[in-house]
Amino acid sequence: MQKLKVNDEVVVIAGKDKGKTGKLSNINTKTKKVVVEGVNMVKKALKPSQENPQGGFAEVERPIHVSNIQVVSPKTKKGTRVRIEEKDGKKVIVAVTCGSVLS
Repeated sequence: MQKLKVNDEVVVIAGKDKGKTGKLSNINTKTKKVVVEGVNMVKKALKPSQENPQGGFAEVERPIHVSNIQVVSPKTKKGTRVRIEEKDGKKVIVAVTCGSVLS
């Protein structure tokens, strides 16, 4: 079981976007990188094409390392570490700081 899932609310704890929050849109377990909506935006040059005859620049989200994010606790609305516990015979993800069940 993974501690992070797509659509989890996370906060960036390191880097140029420190303090920003967003939802996880993609997780790559092989490279240990994640894409967070609205975080680590970069400008990408686009060649002229059928859809975009002018070309130009587009803002895209780039992946950041998983060590630079924390899951947001629903109670405290702050970043927290998470652990996997077994409750009623099922594994659940629990916030370490407040003990609330995330999923």
